[in-house]
Amino acid sequence: MKFTKMQGIGNDYVYINCFEEQVENPEELSKFVSDRHFGIGSDGLILIKPSKVADCEMAMYNADGSRSEMCGNGIRCVGKYVYDNGIARKKTITVETLAGIKTLEFQIDEATDTVKSVTVNMGEPILAPEQIPVLYGENPVKDVPIVVDGKEYRITCVSMGNPHAVTFVEDVDSLNLEELGPKFENHEKFPRRVNTEFIKIADRTHMKMRVWERGSGETLACGTGACASVVAAILNGYVDRRAEIELLGGTLSVFWNPQDNCVYMTGPATTVFTGEL
Repeated sequence: MKFTKMQGIGNDYVYINCFEEQVENPEELSKFVSDRHFGIGSDGLILIKPSKVADCEMAMYNADGSRSEMCGNGIRCVGKYVYDNGIARKKTITVETLAGIKTLEFQIDEATDTVKSVTVNMGEPILAPEQIPVLYGENPVKDVPIVVDGKEYRITCVSMGNPHAVTFVEDVDSLNLEELGPKFENHEKFPRRVNTEFIKIADRTHMKMRVWERGSGETLACGTGACASVVAAILNGYVDRRAEIELLGGTLSVFWNPQDNCVYMTGPATTVFTGEL
């Protein structure tokens, strides 16, 4: 089986072209390829499949084998793969996901005729608690208290096709996410578990983020998390409509457009290597 390792600002996945390959058991395969000692090493597995309603379908699996609805960094790499490998040679494509059909626009490196960065229309943020889902009565779930490991935090909850809890902190660097992350992820307030973003506001257009991803642990970047964090920061009055998010793996630009209520994320996509499994 041929595979491609790709990363979006350090959020790395193993990609398999299911236009040409067949995958029988993606849950177990994801656990194997994600292992950084005995497998290839990644945050999960993404299958690029034919679609009846879009240019392709993205099927995403976390490192623990669980299925995820969407991945902002992953979908940028899907777009790059589809363009660079001739599946859809056009500058705007659509990708079917469990979170709906997403539209991608490419910035092309003219010298190599390959994709260098991608803008993704991530759709409208979901704020209704029952749709996130999160067990709070407020709508939106903005700046509400939650007790984790005996300490009270304030969270704002957003779904970008998958559930996010965003908390604003004074210092992200000193957090022990290995200990804190699982306690947020599996908290009783989140019936389908949750991705948790820890955000330090720098100014009206810049913020710093660390993330604990449901099913994968701390990752170098999370595209849906960056989008959810900008939405949460705007709801709380901390940043403007367009902001730069500094993650461990690099920087994303996010714009919450007031005209169509959609969130647009722009960032790079990089092919690391190809191989045979």
